[in-house]
Amino acid sequence: MPVERVETLIVGGGQAGLAMSEHLRRRGREHLILERHRIVERWRSERWEGLHANGPAWSDSMPGYPIPGVTPDEFATRDQIVAYFLAYADSIQAPVRCGVEVISLRQNGVRFRAETSAGPIEAANVVVATGPFQRPIVPAIMPDDSDLFQIHASAYRNPAQLPDGAVLVVGAGSSGAQIAEELMRSGRHVFLSVGRHVRPPRRYRGRDFVWWMDQQGLWHLPVGDVVPGHVPMAFSGAYGGVSVDFRRLAAGGVVLLGRVAGFRDGVLWFGDDLPRNLAAGDASRTEFFGMADAFAAARGLDFPEDPDAKVELPDPACVTDPIRSVRLTEAGIGSIVWATGYALDFGWVQVPVFDDRGMPVHRRGETAVSGLYFLGLPWQSKRTSSFICGVGDDADWLAERICAGS
Repeated sequence: MPVERVETLIVGGGQAGLAMSEHLRRRGREHLILERHRIVERWRSERWEGLHANGPAWSDSMPGYPIPGVTPDEFATRDQIVAYFLAYADSIQAPVRCGVEVISLRQNGVRFRAETSAGPIEAANVVVATGPFQRPIVPAIMPDDSDLFQIHASAYRNPAQLPDGAVLVVGAGSSGAQIAEELMRSGRHVFLSVGRHVRPPRRYRGRDFVWWMDQQGLWHLPVGDVVPGHVPMAFSGAYGGVSVDFRRLAAGGVVLLGRVAGFRDGVLWFGDDLPRNLAAGDASRTEFFGMADAFAAARGLDFPEDPDAKVELPDPACVTDPIRSVRLTEAGIGSIVWATGYALDFGWVQVPVFDDRGMPVHRRGETAVSGLYFLGLPWQSKRTSSFICGVGDDADWLAERICAGS
């Protein structure tokens, strides 16, 4: 089979790959995007139907490309985000080749050789833009022969997809909190396993949480010498944008539990950490209020006081007397939704640029192997590197590095 040759090969047709394409096109550089499925496939087939973007539209769009039909302070739906990126790809004339999977990537002299499902491609530069949501993580808690219906959040679509009965949702980040609330509102009896988390208010003193973070320089906070550890952030754009409040969910009938500790003889066991996890989330919220109030005072911002935002509901019984075990049959639990995040998976990149954890070693996405780059990684250069609003800055910088190396 003849070998195709391109100057720059971009692997991944999501937000990172498209942003990379825009900045290379602006510089007049030849490139090709390979996408194994469709443009922004994960938004199409790995997000539930009721999902809304976590940030308001003014903050959750590509710079210079507002989301059509969505006002700046609204939260775009999943379908609006998909339509937005399809239009964005057309507007930048992105050279995307869909349905082509990259099976392996190796060095081939001074170039790289990608073995793909459509034949080999050689490139002087390769940008790995496969995003942060690569391999769903499901903890090895339940035995392989369990007949309980289990699904990762990436495969969850709507409440009707799940069998009858109560549902256990595992995970206290944005996905777990939103799915638990959706199930509760649908009439399901919900159990929610809550781990460590950060819990900011959706709005405070008339401004969105993201506005406060942005104005204080915290939303695009640059990475330091050490990449921060991941602690799930529980905030939601669903239902017009509401603050995630686990006690409010409990008041609606959701049973809160600590972290899943194990399973034996039909019984799930949970840690005693629920009160601590809620207290840590409360502390992060209180810290945010203090920072916002201090910032408003220092800048002389005439924003109304907002005492209602600081009101805390009382602890429900499942917090004051934590439940340590649940027998699935007695609780009527028919399914588990694992909202337990994702892992990076670069096994197909057979170039020595990884540490002993399998993470790429890089500086702002540029590796020590000339011509090999990564884009869209969490904290690649700043907090928002893997976000829609932040990936373009890293793409711009990498495009400059590609041009400088040619």
